[in-house]
Formats: sequence, structure tokens, C-alpha cells
Amino acid sequence: MKTALSIAGSDSSGGAGIQADIKTMTMNGVFAMTAVTALTAQNTTGVTGILEVDPPFLAQQLDAVFSDIRPDAVKIGMVASSALIRVIAERLRHYQAANIVVDPVMVSTSGARLLQEDAVSELTASLLPLAAVATPNIPEAEILSGMDIKSAADMERAAEKINRDFGCPVLLKGGHDLNDANDLLFCGGRSQWFPGRRIDNPNTHGTGCTLSSAIAANLAKGFDLAEAVRRAKDYVSGCLAAQLDLGRGSGPMAHNFALTGEFVKEAR
Repeated sequence: MKTALSIAGSDSSGGAGIQADIKTMTMNGVFAMTAVTALTAQNTTGVTGILEVDPPFLAQQLDAVFSDIRPDAVKIGMVASSALIRVIAERLRHYQAANIVVDPVMVSTSGARLLQEDAVSELTASLLPLAAVATPNIPEAEILSGMDIKSAADMERAAEKINRDFGCPVLLKGGHDLNDANDLLFCGGRSQWFPGRRIDNPNTHGTGCTLSSAIAANLAKGFDLAEAVRRAKDYVSGCLAAQLDLGRGSGPMAHNFALTGEFVKEAR
């Protein structure tokens, strides 16, 4: 069985972060492992607290995984500080990790800042050059590229600039009221669009985590980047279309669609 490692924060409500990553990797047929960067108190309405692990302990987690069950792919999600980013980059270089997917989580859907401002430069200098692909959404791509993104042509220019500046392939995710749900992969000097349709489902907490984890799982299984993206996008779309609703009480909805639908059979 192929293996994948999630380096990310924990979501106490189970819809995003390492919880989403474990579910997604499992449903996509790989053995999931984790190195936790932070504990969060959060649900679908927002993040109310973040408790980072200290850098030496994060290094211990990474050493424990790589020295025993080597990952075939690595997904990196929420990493809040420069010190943690430096540890991750150093350990991944030390172990010559492959198939690294970087989801540059900067701000939560509810607006909470998840990456300290001074850590952006560390992310771009240390982690993005190691990535098999980076998966920013449009607001994140605007920060990374220094450009306003208002159109499909802007997406192409921004993805090319991120690729040129930081040396990694880029999957720039659509949405955010732009370009429906069409995603753009820039790799090897060319752009490739992955069309999608916007699905009327409010249960979208954790979609970014799920997509990047599914890409990592498919890279671990030996698919090339374009096919890994296609399969991951199909997986997320199918899960959203399954319309799972775990809502209880006063929350606006519940989430984690990572286990839903007949889709799981196809993902394997």
C-alpha cells in the first residue's frame, strides 16, 4: 500500500486540516500519516484559537515517520510560523522527500489569519521550491504573485509568475466568484485548464484540504501531476455532489464530505 504524510493543523470539528487529510487519503487508497503543526479550536463558523507545536517537537514527528514508514507523498497545509516552516523544509530536504504538495493556507474561509505575515517569505523561499505542485486559491495567489486576479487571463499570468518566481508547478484554484470552478495548472511552461461546475452545496468547509490531499494520494500511487489533479478534482466534485449534511444545532451546516458517495469506489 502506498503512503502519504499530512503536515498540517488539526481541525477540532473534523472538516478540514489533518482530519480531512486522513479521511481523503484513506478513501483514495493510501495509508495516511500525520505531523501536527498546530491545534485549532474551530468549526464551520470560524477559528477561535490556535496553539502551535514547538519546532523541535515537529521535527521529532517528522523523524518518527520518515525513519519508519517512508511517505510516497507529502501534503503540507497550515503552517503558521517561520520557525515551523524552516523545520519542515530542512527535514524534507534531509530525507529527500518526493511528491510534495504545498497548500499555502494563509487565511481561513471565515477570515481568520492562519499564516503569520512574516512567514510568507519563508514559505516562498523554503517550501515552494521543494513542491511538486502548489495549490493556492485566488486570494493566496494574489499574495504570492503580487497581482490582482479578476479574470481567467489574470489567473494564467499569476500562475506563470508564481511558477517563474518560486520554481514550482502551480494549480491555481478557481471559485471566489471568478471563473466558476475552473482550475488552472501551470507546469512545464504551459497552462492546462481543468473545467468544473459550481455545485450548489453549502457544505464546503475543508474543500482545499481535501483537494490537495487527494492530489498527494494520487501522486503517491504513481499518477503524473495532470492525472493526479484530474482525479482529485473529480473526487472533490463527486463528494460535493453527494450533498452530505451533518448539520446539528445552531451551526450553519456541517461538512466533511471526504467520506461520501459511491465516489469512494472510483477513487481507489
